[in-house]
Amino acid sequence: MKRAFKYRFYPTAEQTAELSRTFGCVRKVYNMALDARSRAWTLEHRRISYVETSAMLTEWKKTDDHGFLAEVSSVPLQQTLRHLQSAYTAFFDRRARYPRFKSKKRSKDSAEYTRSAFRFRDGHITLAKMRDPLAIVWSRPLPAGAEPSTVTASRDKAGRWFVSLLVETAVAPEPATDKAVGLDAGLTSLITLSTGEKITNPKFERRDRARLGKARKELSRKAPHSKNREKARVKVARIHARIVDRRRDFLHKVTTRLVRENQTIVIEDLTVRNMLGNHNLARAISDASWAELRSQFEYKCAWYGRELVVVDRFFPSSKTCSACGLIRDKLPLNVRQWTCEGCGTQHDRDHNAAKIVLAAGLAVSACGAGVRPQRSSSGRAVGNEAGSVMARAVTGPSVKGRAEVNR
Repeated sequence: MKRAFKYRFYPTAEQTAELSRTFGCVRKVYNMALDARSRAWTLEHRRISYVETSAMLTEWKKTDDHGFLAEVSSVPLQQTLRHLQSAYTAFFDRRARYPRFKSKKRSKDSAEYTRSAFRFRDGHITLAKMRDPLAIVWSRPLPAGAEPSTVTASRDKAGRWFVSLLVETAVAPEPATDKAVGLDAGLTSLITLSTGEKITNPKFERRDRARLGKARKELSRKAPHSKNREKARVKVARIHARIVDRRRDFLHKVTTRLVRENQTIVIEDLTVRNMLGNHNLARAISDASWAELRSQFEYKCAWYGRELVVVDRFFPSSKTCSACGLIRDKLPLNVRQWTCEGCGTQHDRDHNAAKIVLAAGLAVSACGAGVRPQRSSSGRAVGNEAGSVMARAVTGPSVKGRAEVNR
C-alpha cells in the first residue's frame, strides 16, 4: 500500500524564495483553470477537461502577463491541474461541494513534485530548480528499500516547513485476537469502552484558551498590513499549531493501542457537522476531534487486518438497557446515570451505550446487515434483522418491554 511519511525541514534563503514562488504559481494556475472551467460552463454549457486546461497552461506561459509561470518547475503546475480535475470528479459524484478558489491567506501553501521533478539519493532529496538538497529532520526512518514516488513540500500558517514522501510499502498485520470492543464517544470522557475503561478528554484547546485569547487580542490591535500584525498573526498560528499537534499525537496513541489490542472495533456513525450546529457544544466537539478519531480507526484497521464496524447514527444506544433491552422514551443529555424501569439495573450512560454499540456491532459482523431502527406508527423503536439479532443476544427471546423487531 501507499503511505506518506511527513518530516519537517529547514530551507535555505534560496530554497525559501524558490518554494514561495512555486506556491504562488500553483495557486495562480489553479484559480485561472477553475475560472476558465466555470466560465465555460456558465456561458456556453461546455465542460473543459484536464487536457484542455493543460493546453491553456502552455499558452499562459507564453503571454507577457503570466510569463513568470515558466520560471518555476512545470510539474507542480501540472499536478495542481490534476487536483482540480479530482475536485470536479468528486463534485460530480456528489462526494464534495463545488471547487473553490484558493486564497493566499486561507489556503495551504503546497507544491507536489512527481518522480521526474526531484532526486532522491543517499537519503537526500533535491527538488527541481534547486542546487542543494533539503535539510530534512529524519524523525523516523523510511521503510527499508522504499523509494518516494511523490514529494510534497508545504508551509503551514505558523511558518513551519514540511515535506511529505509518498512510498509504496507493506504493513505487517497484527497477530489475530478474539477481543472486541465497543466505543462511545463523549466530551467529558473522550472514549468510553465497553470494558468500562474511560479515556479522559485532554481538552487541549481549553488548556490554551486563555493564551490564545490574549494572542488574538494583541492581533486585533495591530495596524492592518503592518509587520507587527504579521508577527502577531504568526504567534496566533503557532498556538493553534501546538494545539493541533498535541491533539493529533494523543489520538494516534489511543487509536494505535486499541487497534492492536482488539480484533473488532465498533463505533457509532456520528454526524459531527450537524452536531456543530449546537452552539453550546460546538467548541467542545471541535476540540474532541471525533472525525479525526474515526479517520484514524479506519485506515489503521485496514493496515493491521482489524475489523471496524460502524453502527448507524439513529441506533438508540444510550436509551437501550444493556441488561434487558428496554428502550426508554427519553434520556436528556444531562442525565449521566439512570435506572432501567424494566429490570431495575443502574447504568452509567456512556458505559451502557458502549456495551450496546458492541452488541449491535457484533450482530452486524455476524449478519452482514446494518443497524438502523425504524419507527412504527406507535412511536416505538423497530429494529431490522441485525437489530433483532442484537436484541436476542442481549435480552433473550422472552423479555417483556424490549424493542419490536422485523421478522
